[in-house]
Amino acid sequence: MMGNGMPLTYLVALHSCQHKEQLQPTAMQAHELFRHLRMPELDDFRQYIRTLPTNTLMGFGAFAALTTYWYATRPKALKPPCDLSMQSVEVEGGEHARRSCLLNSDELLTNYYDDVRTAYEIFQRGLEVSNNGPCLGVRKPDQPYEWISYKEVSERAEYVGSALLHRGYKPAPDQYIGIFAQNRPEWVLIEQGCYTYSMVVVPLYDTLGADAISYIVNKADVGLVFCDKSDKAKLLLDNVERGETPVLNTIVIMESFDSDLVERGKKCGVEILSLRELEEVGRAHRQKPVPPNPEDLAVICFTSGTTGNPKGAMITHQNIVSNASAFVKATEKAIIPGTEDVLISFLPLAHMFERIVECVILCHGARIGFFQGDIRLLMDDLKTLQPTVFPVVPRLLNRMFDKIFGQANTSLKRWILDFASKRKEAELRSGIIRKNSLWDKLIFHKIQASLGGKVRLMITGAAPVSANVLTFLRAALGCQFYEGYGQTECTAGCSLTIPGDWTAGHVGAPMPCSLLKLVDVEEMNYFAVQGEGEVCVKGPNVFQGYLKDPEKTAEALDKDGWLHTGDIGKWLPNGTLKIIDRKKHIFKLAQGEYIAPEKIENVYMRSEPVAQVFVYGESLQAFLIAIVVPDAETLSSWAKKKGFEGSYEELCKNKDLKKYILEDMLKVGKDSGLKSFEQVKGIALSMEMFSIENGLLTPTLKAKRRELQKFFKSQIDELYTNTRM
Repeated sequence: MMGNGMPLTYLVALHSCQHKEQLQPTAMQAHELFRHLRMPELDDFRQYIRTLPTNTLMGFGAFAALTTYWYATRPKALKPPCDLSMQSVEVEGGEHARRSCLLNSDELLTNYYDDVRTAYEIFQRGLEVSNNGPCLGVRKPDQPYEWISYKEVSERAEYVGSALLHRGYKPAPDQYIGIFAQNRPEWVLIEQGCYTYSMVVVPLYDTLGADAISYIVNKADVGLVFCDKSDKAKLLLDNVERGETPVLNTIVIMESFDSDLVERGKKCGVEILSLRELEEVGRAHRQKPVPPNPEDLAVICFTSGTTGNPKGAMITHQNIVSNASAFVKATEKAIIPGTEDVLISFLPLAHMFERIVECVILCHGARIGFFQGDIRLLMDDLKTLQPTVFPVVPRLLNRMFDKIFGQANTSLKRWILDFASKRKEAELRSGIIRKNSLWDKLIFHKIQASLGGKVRLMITGAAPVSANVLTFLRAALGCQFYEGYGQTECTAGCSLTIPGDWTAGHVGAPMPCSLLKLVDVEEMNYFAVQGEGEVCVKGPNVFQGYLKDPEKTAEALDKDGWLHTGDIGKWLPNGTLKIIDRKKHIFKLAQGEYIAPEKIENVYMRSEPVAQVFVYGESLQAFLIAIVVPDAETLSSWAKKKGFEGSYEELCKNKDLKKYILEDMLKVGKDSGLKSFEQVKGIALSMEMFSIENGLLTPTLKAKRRELQKFFKSQIDELYTNTRM
């Protein structure tokens, strides 16, 4: 429709025209509109149009009649589960802690279903309610998804666990088993095999690097690791051969491998076998399940951290169940997953965000379809799988947003897209979410179809997402779209937006499993009595501490059991939480001002030519500088407006253009309220994006500040030498 724009342009004119009788659509225009609107309500519309007076039909035409009908019959807003003007309430105790208003008392939620109190019981419930339906699915390139049933997953999980017992591993919550693989059915099979016999899963990240992997294997005394491919087994063997991981003695590989790898393993005392072999051992020596207790450890999730070695967050079954249950409780009035639901699994299973989402799915007998392992093929996987549940991270949302507006490559198309989104946003403000509006049929159906066309639930977390991106995509995608906040140490989430509140710019209210309070951060002038301070969390979803690290545990958990997140929050008048700053990584400049660089970076990211920015300062210096990676997609067009042309590389080396980029950043900073000492005085441009691969970002896409400082040392030194106040 945006190709010729004729019916839509006419409709837009109709909405804005005060003298609608002057607009007379032609028969061709009317036919074009009806051709694109294959709506189930068409018969109802024909019936409605017969009731209109002849002069109305002549004056308004088919477009006006259709629009009038569409708005007259639009769905009513879903009734929110609570008063949206007060979404959290203060609990007794004098600490000004707040809880979810969805609870009837100050007692926090530990489980939603009476028969589900462990991750093992999560799957057992799914097995029962699914009636042995499809559970886990994969696909090969250009092929449909193939599924294995809940019963097969359950049986194979028992085979895996039984084989581990047969090999001498203990059915106990101090028995740690490593998984070093991308998302795939075997990941869940092995995880369930461990839970069936009370063992603990220790995920290894693909992107942690050899040193961190050695550290985790040793810290958790991991003797056996499951790998998906032989290259990961080779990485583990490298560490053993260097004498760095003497505890590792067994590697189980999911895919095929050659005999040379087996011989190499023998030479350094590591047995290498296939997952198929292990399952056959378990089938022959099948043992009765030894289910865990709620208080038993389930996962040791090593957080990547921005500095130093990773820390092993100890997560119990109760932690997992309470967090998953709180999500179900918070959204129960709007959406309860069922056996027809399908999740696309592509966010790393080594992180708790994805694990909690999958727990919710498995508990309700729904399906999990795994991506092919290549993020570049994700859109093809989405179209093939047609998921109904789609968890995302802000980085992906930003790409979607940029691509949509990038394709609206004329001023008219962009105006139409903006106009349509504003109409849908008006419905959002009324609490209405749908995919069958006029604007969906005309504009947004292609966007929805790109995700498979059936998404009804999305959730984002892990990092901040801008309000305009979230609001636009909520409108465009026409599905329930929640934003959460949390960290590994509170299992995944501690706050979540509430159904019916589709405003952006906050991270919702406390989840039913959590108490939240703010505590003073005097050095940054944040005070709890003013509704601002460090966010602290307490509840059954808060972790047990860091593995064998009492010092770091004491830094995170105080004596009363409150988790100190390091994030600065603010209570909004409606009882929702807004994250406004970061306590960690703050430093002083020479004249004593405290600097929170991440806050400043988030502001500068709004500058059009900027893709990434690293703000740096030293206590011996009086000002800030920054390393800026220009946006490769927008730099050329932006520079052209300033009178500069050339390749991306040439533009990045242009000193005059660099001045314009700095000016734009400073303007954005000023408009956003940055103080003068928070503004950078000089920048250096880099053509290399900060990434996981080059070691400048963590697996959760946070900046590794120490590594960035080392990587750009020469540029930083030069900036401080040549920049003047």
